[in-house]
Amino acid sequence: MKIRHPLVLPLLQQTGAAVAVVLLAVSALAPLVAAADGFQSQATNAYAQELERWRQDREAALKTDTGWLTLVGLVWLRDGANDVGSDPACPVRLPAGAAPARVGTFRFAAGTTTFVPAAGADVRINGQPATERVLQTESTRYDTISAGSVRMFVIKRGTRYGVRIRDLNSPARREFRGVKWFPAREDYRITARWVAHTTPTTIPIVNVLGDIEPYASPGYAVFSLGGREYTLHPVLDGPGARQLFFIFTDLTAGKDTYPAGRFLYASMPINGRVVLDFNRAISPPCAFTPFATCPLPPKENALALRIEAGELNPHK
Repeated sequence: MKIRHPLVLPLLQQTGAAVAVVLLAVSALAPLVAAADGFQSQATNAYAQELERWRQDREAALKTDTGWLTLVGLVWLRDGANDVGSDPACPVRLPAGAAPARVGTFRFAAGTTTFVPAAGADVRINGQPATERVLQTESTRYDTISAGSVRMFVIKRGTRYGVRIRDLNSPARREFRGVKWFPAREDYRITARWVAHTTPTTIPIVNVLGDIEPYASPGYAVFSLGGREYTLHPVLDGPGARQLFFIFTDLTAGKDTYPAGRFLYASMPINGRVVLDFNRAISPPCAFTPFATCPLPPKENALALRIEAGELNPHK
């Protein structure tokens, strides 16, 4: 059908031109939209791949000779002589079959520990044949004593000194089946606002032994989830710390995640911002061994929400 009306025909011609312009514009924008979608998809894939590599490294670290899975003992030293070996009579008892019956003696007095090797025992200190010597503790550059598959060194917690014992053939290491995680969600990678303290500030941190130690805290992070605002207070894990250390708990604790809480490390703030990637929240060492001395979350870091990201309870 041909339209010949003198008023209608020009109107249709104008409308058709407008539609054509719109179609041309949409056609021109389509490659840009596709490129943006592709870029976003690439960024998401890159993040997922990076996170997966990080999680694999986390699991690998647990299984190393110095990982938490090899920890099998912690014995607090008494003043005087503390014999060490697999003999049940030794105060510092080592796993049966993992080391000789008598390895030596820890002599402890006034905060100083001297190791005296047993005659004829195949025992080494830092890889060299052992001789009587004063041991450096974990708070400095500690000395490692090795005998059989056992490794030992001295730690200090509060006012106590103890021998931390590893067995490279520990059952926990042999039977480890890997770490379980919440599914990765990029929306749990949050850029938070950083509020720096204007004066030196410390937070009292309690560990599982009941010891209280003040940790330096440079500020706090403010972030939003589910339409609400929350804060997290980090500490510095030592004078030369290069990361922020968050010890926190949330409403998944005791259900999906480790009951005592979780750890999260973050890069130092840049331009008043800090990235909190809860997909990298991990269980504390106490989740893998009863011989760790984990710090517990301060009251400031008890979050009244579920953080469904990061590492799941290894015992669940």
